[in-house]
Amino acid sequence: VQLVEAGGGLVHPGGSLRLSCAASGLAVSNYLMRWSRQAPGKEREWVASISSSGDTINYADSVKGRFTISRDNAKNTVYLQMDSLKAEDTGVYYCNAWGGLKRYWGQGTQVTVSS
Repeated sequence: VQLVEAGGGLVHPGGSLRLSCAASGLAVSNYLMRWSRQAPGKEREWVASISSSGDTINYADSVKGRFTISRDNAKNTVYLQMDSLKAEDTGVYYCNAWGGLKRYWGQGTQVTVSS
Protein backbone atom coordinates (compact mmCIF):
# COMPACT_ATOMS: atom_id res chain seq x y z
CA VAL A 1 0.00 0.00 0.00
CA GLN A 2 1.24 3.47 -0.89
CA LEU A 3 -0.24 6.90 -0.31
CA VAL A 4 1.68 9.61 -2.16
CA GLU A 5 0.92 13.23 -1.35
CA ALA A 6 1.74 16.08 -3.71
CA GLY A 7 0.91 19.73 -4.23
CA GLY A 8 2.55 21.35 -1.24
CA GLY A 9 4.68 24.46 -1.49
CA LEU A 10 5.14 28.05 -0.44
CA VAL A 11 2.13 30.35 -0.69
CA HIS A 12 1.30 33.85 0.54
CA PRO A 13 -1.40 34.37 3.17
CA GLY A 14 -4.78 34.39 1.47
CA GLY A 15 -3.56 32.12 -1.29
CA SER A 16 -4.65 28.63 -2.30
CA LEU A 17 -3.14 25.19 -2.76
CA ARG A 18 -4.57 21.89 -3.85
CA LEU A 19 -3.06 18.78 -2.31
CA SER A 20 -3.49 15.35 -3.85
CA CYS A 21 -3.08 11.87 -2.40
CA ALA A 22 -2.65 9.11 -4.95
CA ALA A 23 -3.29 5.64 -3.55
CA SER A 24 -1.99 2.31 -4.75
CA GLY A 25 -2.63 -1.08 -3.22
CA LEU A 26 -5.99 -0.01 -1.86
CA ALA A 27 -9.19 1.53 -3.18
CA VAL A 28 -9.90 4.91 -1.61
CA SER A 29 -13.61 4.18 -2.03
CA ASN A 30 -13.27 1.40 0.56
CA TYR A 31 -11.61 3.50 3.24
CA LEU A 32 -12.23 6.47 5.45
CA MET A 33 -9.79 8.93 3.91
CA ARG A 34 -8.35 11.65 6.11
CA TRP A 35 -5.96 14.56 5.94
CA SER A 36 -3.87 15.43 8.98
CA ARG A 37 -1.15 17.99 9.52
CA GLN A 38 1.72 18.65 11.86
CA ALA A 39 3.04 22.12 12.52
CA PRO A 40 6.60 22.66 13.77
CA GLY A 41 6.80 21.88 17.46
CA LYS A 42 3.19 20.71 17.65
CA GLU A 43 1.38 17.40 17.67
CA ARG A 44 -0.21 16.01 14.56
CA GLU A 45 -3.84 17.06 14.19
CA TRP A 46 -6.74 15.88 12.09
CA VAL A 47 -7.89 18.32 9.40
CA ALA A 48 -10.60 16.69 7.28
CA SER A 49 -12.12 13.32 6.42
CA ILE A 50 -14.43 11.75 3.89
CA SER A 51 -16.22 8.46 4.49
CA SER A 52 -15.93 5.47 2.18
CA SER A 53 -19.40 6.17 0.82
CA GLY A 54 -18.61 9.86 0.43
CA ASP A 55 -21.77 10.72 2.35
CA THR A 56 -20.02 12.01 5.43
CA ILE A 57 -17.46 14.80 5.28
CA ASN A 58 -16.05 16.49 8.34
CA TYR A 59 -13.61 19.30 8.99
CA ALA A 60 -11.70 20.59 11.94
CA ASP A 61 -13.12 23.91 13.15
CA SER A 62 -9.86 25.65 12.28
CA VAL A 63 -10.29 24.93 8.55
CA LYS A 64 -14.06 24.79 8.15
CA GLY A 65 -15.24 27.03 5.31
CA ARG A 66 -11.73 27.29 3.85
CA PHE A 67 -10.71 23.70 3.04
CA THR A 68 -12.57 21.16 0.90
CA ILE A 69 -11.87 17.43 0.83
CA SER A 70 -12.91 15.42 -2.21
CA ARG A 71 -12.27 12.09 -3.85
CA ASP A 72 -11.98 10.78 -7.41
CA ASN A 73 -12.59 7.04 -7.31
CA ALA A 74 -11.64 6.59 -10.96
CA LYS A 75 -8.21 8.09 -10.27
CA ASN A 76 -8.03 6.50 -6.82
CA THR A 77 -7.03 9.90 -5.49
CA VAL A 78 -8.11 12.15 -2.64
CA TYR A 79 -7.74 15.93 -2.73
CA LEU A 80 -7.62 18.77 -0.25
CA GLN A 81 -8.43 22.17 -1.70
CA MET A 82 -7.09 24.83 0.65
CA ASP A 83 -8.24 28.43 0.22
CA SER A 84 -7.73 31.60 2.25
CA LEU A 85 -4.59 30.10 3.70
CA LYS A 86 -3.18 31.49 6.93
CA ALA A 87 0.26 31.35 8.49
CA GLU A 88 -1.07 28.91 11.07
CA ASP A 89 -1.88 26.44 8.28
CA THR A 90 1.85 25.88 7.84
CA GLY A 91 2.95 22.31 8.40
CA VAL A 92 3.44 18.90 6.88
CA TYR A 93 0.20 17.50 5.51
CA TYR A 94 -0.40 13.75 5.59
CA CYS A 95 -2.92 11.60 3.82
CA ASN A 96 -4.36 8.72 5.86
CA ALA A 97 -6.48 5.71 5.01
CA TRP A 98 -8.47 4.01 7.78
CA GLY A 99 -10.27 0.73 7.25
CA GLY A 100 -11.23 -1.37 10.27
CA LEU A 101 -7.99 -2.02 12.14
CA LYS A 102 -5.87 -0.97 9.18
CA ARG A 103 -4.13 2.39 9.21
CA TYR A 104 -2.02 3.70 6.35
CA TRP A 105 -0.09 6.96 6.12
CA GLY A 106 1.64 8.83 3.36
CA GLN A 107 5.04 10.48 3.67
CA GLY A 108 3.62 13.99 3.82
CA THR A 109 3.95 17.18 1.81
CA GLN A 110 5.17 20.50 3.19
CA VAL A 111 2.87 23.53 3.12
CA THR A 112 4.35 26.88 4.08
CA VAL A 113 2.19 29.99 4.30
CA SER A 114 4.34 33.08 4.56
CA SER A 115 4.65 36.58 3.18
